[in-house]
Amino acid sequence: MNSELVSATILLILVLDPIGNVPLVVSTLHATPSERHVRIVLRECLVAYVVLLVFLFAGHAFLTLMRLTETSLSIAGGVILFLIALRMVFSHPEGIFGDSAGAEPFIVPLAIPAIAGPSAMATVMLMASRDPQHAGTWAAALSGAMAVTTITLAAAGRLQRLLGERTIRAFERLIGLVLTAVAIEMLLDGIRSFAAQFRG
Repeated sequence: MNSELVSATILLILVLDPIGNVPLVVSTLHATPSERHVRIVLRECLVAYVVLLVFLFAGHAFLTLMRLTETSLSIAGGVILFLIALRMVFSHPEGIFGDSAGAEPFIVPLAIPAIAGPSAMATVMLMASRDPQHAGTWAAALSGAMAVTTITLAAAGRLQRLLGERTIRAFERLIGLVLTAVAIEMLLDGIRSFAAQFRG
């Protein structure tokens, strides 16, 4: 199997953070009938998938239109990912993206920003802008990561009962630590690219 595909899939799974989103899904859907939970999760994951595909394939054109460079995207993506990773490591009572209580969710907050959040959008745009000729590989990686996310979130209630909230929080902190390192690497790549412009 293509090592780029495997590494990109793992990275996207970490960024999409399905385990970390389990408590959010459970709390968001607690007021809706249980028989609708899987249908809602499938709908929200499909919306997130479409949004991320748009950013994957149209991201390079958007960057060109806005006159943004890969360097600025790398630094901005690293900053956003770092801030989200910090909220995963030092968990907040209201969750990673703030309070989500209310009626049945539609797009917000599950599809956006919980699944297709700023860090995921920046990551797929960066992947596409760095290596546009491998767009098919990135799309396959996104599809695999989204499949894992959908299966995990569809079983959110069972997972929370099976593992317990404390175990899920521990997983979320572990993923946050890994994402912190990824964010720092993105920042360093952007800074190195920026510094190289002055050497030339």
